[in-house]
Amino acid sequence: MQRFHYCPQCGGKLEYGEYQGRRRLVCVQCGEVLYENPVVGVAGVLLNEKGQILLGRRNTGPYAGLWCIPCGYLEYDEELRQGLKREFQEETGLEVEIGELFTALSNFHDPLCHTVGIWFMVKRAGGELKAGDDLNQAAFFSLDNIPGLAFPTDQTVINMLRERSTTPVIGVCMPGGQD
Repeated sequence: MQRFHYCPQCGGKLEYGEYQGRRRLVCVQCGEVLYENPVVGVAGVLLNEKGQILLGRRNTGPYAGLWCIPCGYLEYDEELRQGLKREFQEETGLEVEIGELFTALSNFHDPLCHTVGIWFMVKRAGGELKAGDDLNQAAFFSLDNIPGLAFPTDQTVINMLRERSTTPVIGVCMPGGQD
């Protein structure tokens, strides 16, 4: 499905053609190639003291009623971590400190918008938990009891978290003197 029809340089018609071994949109008037790049999304993984993950229920759109890890699109002029802080506060009411990069994955669930999601571990730094912006509810869930998710990559992230929580850390003494 062609998403763009006119050249941003000269206004000419865009048509698909072969360019550098790939099918790309090319302007028939000026020859400008339109590179269709993915949109960047950021998400924060917040675990409480019980190891439960904070999820938000989508309020509107095609994913209404389904749950997700709090997330949003990065603005064009925004630094990655600042964008996550903004999005997390808009969606959950919480201020967070950004921790380690957990993972980055391509999202192909929406054929009209390929995104790259970047998930960071976050810690609560303030604020009051209340759903906002794109969410109508926010709650903590056990990693083994997750409600229906809006985005398949969130399930991948949760599976990774489960694996991480059950994988022993080499070199750490376990209770009773066992390694």
